[in-house]
Formats: sequence, C-alpha cells, structure tokens
Amino acid sequence: MHSSTTVTPVTTPNGMLVHGLTLIAALGGLLFGYDTAVISGAVSAIDANFIDPRGLSETAAGSLSGWTVSCALLGCAIGAIVAGGLSQRFGRRGGLLVSAVLFLLSAIGSAYPEIGLGPVGSLGAGALVPFVIYRIIGGIGIGIASMLSPLYIAEIAPPAQRGQLVTYQQIAIVSGMTLVYFVNWAIAAQGDDAWVLSTGWRYMLLSGSIPAALFLLLLLVVPETPRWLVMKGRKDEAHGVLLRLTNPTEARQVLDDIEGSISHTSGKLLAFGGLVIFVGVLLSIFQQFVGINAVLYYAPLMFKNMGASTDVSLLQTIIVGVANIVFTIVALVTVDRWGRKPLLVLGALVMAVSMLALGTLFATGNVGTIALVAVVAYIGGFALSWGPVVWVLLSEIFPNAVKSKAMALAVFAQWVANLFVSATFKVLDGNSVLNAMFNHGFAYWIYGAMSILAALFVFRYVPETKGRTLEAIQQLWKQPAA
Repeated sequence: MHSSTTVTPVTTPNGMLVHGLTLIAALGGLLFGYDTAVISGAVSAIDANFIDPRGLSETAAGSLSGWTVSCALLGCAIGAIVAGGLSQRFGRRGGLLVSAVLFLLSAIGSAYPEIGLGPVGSLGAGALVPFVIYRIIGGIGIGIASMLSPLYIAEIAPPAQRGQLVTYQQIAIVSGMTLVYFVNWAIAAQGDDAWVLSTGWRYMLLSGSIPAALFLLLLLVVPETPRWLVMKGRKDEAHGVLLRLTNPTEARQVLDDIEGSISHTSGKLLAFGGLVIFVGVLLSIFQQFVGINAVLYYAPLMFKNMGASTDVSLLQTIIVGVANIVFTIVALVTVDRWGRKPLLVLGALVMAVSMLALGTLFATGNVGTIALVAVVAYIGGFALSWGPVVWVLLSEIFPNAVKSKAMALAVFAQWVANLFVSATFKVLDGNSVLNAMFNHGFAYWIYGAMSILAALFVFRYVPETKGRTLEAIQQLWKQPAA
C-alpha cells in the first residue's frame, strides 16, 4: 500500500483511446445540460396547453406551472440515489446505459405525452400528468449521469490527466445548455408564436432524442472500468482493459493497487470514517449554496430587475453562458497544474467579492454595466473552480470500496441543495419587505456569505489530490481494520 504522500509515476497511456472514452462518457454531461435547459423554450407552451385551460387562480396556476417546469429536479435527486446501487451491481457503463435509455424515453415522451393514450393533442390539459412523468424520468437519467459520467472518466484516466479529463464533463454540461438555447431559437424561428405554442415546443423537447440516441449507441462499444471489474472478481478482464489504456508495467502496477485498495474492507459507507463523507457532502452543498443555479436559472429575471428590456436581458444571459464556457476551459488547463484546493479557494473568494458587490449595487440602485461585470466575474469564478473541480474531487476522494455509495449520497445532497436554492431565490427576490429595504440585493449577499464559508471549509478540510492515484488518495482517510 502506498503512503499518503505517494505520487504516481509518469504514465504512457493510449491517449487517443482515453480521450475517446472520456468524450463518450462526457455526452452524459451534455445531456445533463441539454435536458435541464431544454424546458426553457417550452415554458409558454406548457402554460398555454396544460395550465391556462384549467381556469385556476393566479397562485394555483403559478404553483402548478413552477412544479411542471422544475419537476425534473425531483427525478435528478432520485437518479442520484439509485445510481450508487445501479453502478455497484451493473457497472459504471451499465448505469450510463440506463441513463441513456431514460434520456431517450423522456425526450420522446415529453414531446408527445399522449403516446399510448390517444391521438397527439387529443388529451388537452389532461396530458399534463404523463408530461410530468416523462420529465421526471428524464430527471432520473440526469441524476444517474451526473454521478456516473465523472466517475467513469476518473476510473479510466491516468492520474496526471484525471483533473483535466473529468473537467470535460463540466464543459459538456455548459455546452449542452448553450447548445439547446440555439436549438430552441432555431426551432422557434420556423413559425410564428402560435405555431410554437401548438407544435414547435414538441420539436424542442424531441430534439433531445438525437444526442440521447448517439450516447446510447456509443456506450455499446465502451469497456467497463477496471476498478469495477476488480471489485466483481473479474481480474483478467480488468487487466485487459488496463493494457488497452496504458503500458504493461503500469497496467500491472495499477491492478495491484486496485486489489490492495479494496481488500480487508467491509464496504460499509463509514468504513473509512465520517470525515471523507462529510467533505464530499459539504462540497456538493456549498457548490449550490453559493447561488450558481439561482443566477443561471433566473439570469433574465435578474437583468430585468436591473432595468434591461427582454431582448437585452436575453443577450446579457448569452454573455453569461459564454463566460461560463470560457472559464470552464480555463479550469481544464489549470486543474492539474495548480491543483484542486487553490482553484476552489480562489474561485470562492472571487464569487464572494462579486456577489457582495452585486447585492450592494442593487441595494444602492447603481445597477448597469458594472452590475453585468460583477455577474460575469461571479460566473468566471464559479466556472474555473466550483463548477468543474467539485466533480473532479467527488470522483477522486472516496475510497474504491465505498465510492458508489458515498458518491451517490454526495450527488443526492447536491440536487436537494439545487432544488432548495432554486425555490428560495424566487421567495427572497419576490419579497416586498426585503425589496423595499434592499431592492433585490438581499439574496446576493447571502450567496456572497456562503462563498466565504465555502473558502474557509476548503482551506480547513479538503485535501489536495493532484497527481495522486485513486488508491493513494484513499490513504489520506482513516484506514479500516484489517
């Protein structure tokens, strides 16, 4: 077994194969972003077809509309919980295959929720229930992929490149979000508003079936990860995969390390103590409590609160999306050079300054170009750190014997925190008392304070994992009894 200071020797992996497998697994991230954001183009159609015909009160209609748009988040939490057991029993590849099938089913079913129940359009507002069911199914796919895509990449990547390769997942997520905005815009341009409300929205949701089908087909040709194969007693198969990924000497060394890391361990969640679970769960919660999804989901509303017109607010939202992609690419080239911990602390401090400044600008009524700069700086701080690096760490820090259970718990906590932040932002931003005092600035101060706490948490509790094998990282935590 390695000591806690072990650093992996330089490897000579089959770079083309490793990158190819990484890109296939990262399609799960692209679908994560695509399926999360595709609903944005269909919100008006959902109201027109499923909500308005019910004749509900304003409050009831708003609540039902909000649930319909966000119900996929419930599926995400469910998917994160089941992903652990799924990947433990059927493998990382097997779990990703399930997520691909769910993505495909959701894309087709949410576009045509009447399937099996009647002709298209015949159910009217009655199609809402199957629509919600299909969106939750898609959310389960997102939850599974959000855990297993970075896990798969981490388990096939050489240590010296693991941070960079897992970061592809985050690039894929933000690229999926950006891609679907353009797809929705292109579909909407094919007809007038009435056509979008009657037909165009179906094509928007159906468009997700294309990347889902591609993901499913490509997964059929990828191998299972060596670590899962060893845990299932399939040592020869694991060795065969390692020989495809690296040289014979390295393959034998890694195989021995994997076998050593999973022996003499009960596999129970707390087999390595509670600290590693605490760190993983808190990383996930802080990733959301810094407010990122409140900013991303409600960016148009935020810019309207600054006084921008609808067109200008949408343009400013695109600027935010571009900044997200650009700074995630910065993380791609720095995470294995600078390390995980410095990036997280730096990013948290940038976000803290940006959010505290934005809250102050709102409170004093000095919104304008400088407020947009603060938002872009915040997005940049998140994208080069807490966006990709948390996923890198979650894929690294948990010991092999408890990785599936622990990572499932951490990702579940992340989706619950996401739902909490997304729901509470509208409450905080729409509170007339708070707005009379702080003019829409209060929520941003909270996110700034959370960013400071996040930096302190990382500084105190999170270990540096740069350059270590997954098995060497395991030695950083409490060792199980032999």
